[in-house]
Amino acid sequence: MNKICKNADQAVSGITNDMTLMLGGFGLCGIPENCIAALARSKVSGLTCISNNAGVDDFGIGLLLQNRQVKKMISSYVGENAEFERQLLSGELEVELIPQGTLAERCRATGAGIPAFYTPAGYGTEVADGKEVREFDGKMYIMERAFQSNYAIVKAWKGDTEGNLVFKGTARNFNPMMAMAGKITIAEVEELVAPGVLDPNEIHTPGIFVNKIFLGIDYEKRIEQRTTQEL
Repeated sequence: MNKICKNADQAVSGITNDMTLMLGGFGLCGIPENCIAALARSKVSGLTCISNNAGVDDFGIGLLLQNRQVKKMISSYVGENAEFERQLLSGELEVELIPQGTLAERCRATGAGIPAFYTPAGYGTEVADGKEVREFDGKMYIMERAFQSNYAIVKAWKGDTEGNLVFKGTARNFNPMMAMAGKITIAEVEELVAPGVLDPNEIHTPGIFVNKIFLGIDYEKRIEQRTTQEL
């Protein structure tokens, strides 16, 4: 199976209106910025985006929000995007806020084939509205379901042409869990190598989970909140 795409535009070409996408990253760290830019160029619309955050106004998922391409955001933290706030308050954007650990576990459960699980996070709050509640050993839990996503889009440090991926440092974040969870997984990498080059002991995501891979370009690696101190 040839998994190699020549660029981001080819990799995301199968994504159509009203699909659900998982997008890796934490803040602006480890986001699949080439694929997001390609989606912004494609003008596909009605997207449901599952991501830890919504990017910033002019970068990351913020580009899709600016273009009104996102119908619903399923996220944990969304505090850095003024356009997201405007669309939420005006009723233009549907939003589901999830505790961060629950978001991670729903991704992991999807990849592991687990349809649902119980967690204490969110019990007694709006997070629990409409969800099954059970007691285990004297403690209350709510049931959370695994996600259903058409595509997972991730960014790795290195990958080989078989789809094996290595993530670097904190850019690992949500990427490995989401890579396992998409019906189709797209990976963009900073370095693309031949099979056998990567040390098998260092591979974080086996190629069996990756359907498309390409060499990314022009990574900005922005800092979301720059804090400096005068010396």
